[in-house]
Amino acid sequence: MEIRTERLLLRPARSSDVDGMHAIFSDPEAMAHWSTAPHEDRGQTEAWINLMLDAQAAGPTLDFIIERDGEAIGKVGFWRPPELGYILRRDHWGQGLASEALAAVIRAAFTGGGLEEIHAEVDPNNLASVRLLEKHGFERTGFAPRTLEINGVWFDSLYFVLKRDRDPALKSAGV
Repeated sequence: MEIRTERLLLRPARSSDVDGMHAIFSDPEAMAHWSTAPHEDRGQTEAWINLMLDAQAAGPTLDFIIERDGEAIGKVGFWRPPELGYILRRDHWGQGLASEALAAVIRAAFTGGGLEEIHAEVDPNNLASVRLLEKHGFERTGFAPRTLEINGVWFDSLYFVLKRDRDPALKSAGV
């Protein structure tokens, strides 16, 4: 499945996405709030793309590469539904692209993806992500300290949920 938005194409992963995604996954700033350390070599990113390809081969997914102007600039979707994840190349931050991609994936998940709720786990220090989720109607459901350890550093987690019947975009569309 592919989803087109005003500026983006959300599409299944391709083996040719390795270099584009490695630009993100090797960037310490882009990876500051991701669930793993930055990738040290292209092989790590290739293995990550292969996991996406394997999942796609097993059946339709709601896990997408974000493409803009023919270039892979991020990822959005559900690796393990209903858990939502997203990441965007740093030079595309601050342009509303993550919000655009997120809105499209939420709508797909609720209108054809069979989900009744979407969950997200966020580092409390990732204020941009917290604001993004809240903008899309996600509600905080909890906090837990020291949930993830990366290279000897512990991170806390904020938990969010968006229930289908509370999605502001679906309500305004009458869905």
